[in-house]
Amino acid sequence: MRFIYRSFLVLFMMFLLPTIAAAAWWASVDRPTAWRNADWGSSGLLAGSPDQGQAAIYVMAARTGGFKGAFAVHSWILIKRANQAGYDRYDKVGWGNPVRKNHRQADAKWYSNAPFVVARVSGPKAAALIPAVEDAIAQYPFSGPGDYTLWPGPNSNTFVASVLRDVPQLDAELPPNAVGRDYLGQNTWFMQESDGSDTHFSLGGYLGLSFGETTGFEIHFMGQTLGFDIKQPALKLPAFGRVDLS
Repeated sequence: MRFIYRSFLVLFMMFLLPTIAAAAWWASVDRPTAWRNADWGSSGLLAGSPDQGQAAIYVMAARTGGFKGAFAVHSWILIKRANQAGYDRYDKVGWGNPVRKNHRQADAKWYSNAPFVVARVSGPKAAALIPAVEDAIAQYPFSGPGDYTLWPGPNSNTFVASVLRDVPQLDAELPPNAVGRDYLGQNTWFMQESDGSDTHFSLGGYLGLSFGETTGFEIHFMGQTLGFDIKQPALKLPAFGRVDLS
């Protein structure tokens, strides 16, 4: 019994300490006080047409706004068909109809925070996967008005994670601090991806476990993730995100 207690205590501290450190760091960062004061313009990340003439699929993320930015990112999906002039952007947001198309520029900052590329697929592979991604977006189960809960989900990260699970050929996963990524639904506690590569357990997004070829091994607690990636060596830390070891 004492061993179980100590194990839970160690696990709790492994989640708590990085979260406290991230909060201290974020408190020292100069950031907008409200969304009206934030910069929502292009970050220039996709300037220069890196996908000129070819199809592409991107998964993007950026730190979110307010104090929650210490612990979480907001994520979205970009789709570009071959010879398409620009990218179609898909986000889930907390107002109106949740799943929005092109409500901001493809590489726009989020609450003044510069985005980064989580995953990118281009060329013939992207062209082949675009219909499946679009179908996954259309079939997303939490896409109605009011289908948004900041924590533990379904939120913006729940949306993108759902698409990635539905299209495992993208071979991508969201950062560990994409809060809501492990939310499967109130009545769904188990899910295995269609190609059998990854398995997910979740109790309403509060407590869970994931493992597999893409995921590696993860423990989920209150929306945060602790784990490691074997395929692309990295530690996964609560609040801070992914720390690459390669």
